[in-house]
Amino acid sequence: MTDRIESGPEIEARVRASFARTEAMTTVGAELTLVAPGTIEIELPFSRALTQQHGFLHAGIISALLDAACGSAAFSMMPHDAGVLTIEFKVNLLAPGRGERFLFRGSVTKPGRTIVVADGQAYALDAEGGTKLIATMTGTHMVVRGREGIEG
Repeated sequence: MTDRIESGPEIEARVRASFARTEAMTTVGAELTLVAPGTIEIELPFSRALTQQHGFLHAGIISALLDAACGSAAFSMMPHDAGVLTIEFKVNLLAPGRGERFLFRGSVTKPGRTIVVADGQAYALDAEGGTKLIATMTGTHMVVRGREGIEG
């Protein structure tokens, strides 16, 4: 076990590999668009298949994408031999999920050796370039090492 943190290119490759293994993100059509140490962005095109009864992006989808962004941001700050698990999150839904595309940003607020706190924002993007904040998240993530089935 080591506490070595990777450099920028190693972090990006590791985060992208982890994201690619996340079948839920593939299923909904999410794309990892920015990877930097401590900051992740994920984009999602609008799809009626992901809406609730009023045609807005479903709160469960918003929460899942925010969790992925915050968890990936936390993961980007962890040692190379560690995996990540979300242990808690709080979502505030601020406006209906109505847009052409959606942007989910996760940023590490407090890195730690065993627990990492990250905050996220979800934005709806319209066809004219307008951006509206639709949700926020604060998540707590656990650094996991040496546990079967959890890889870095």
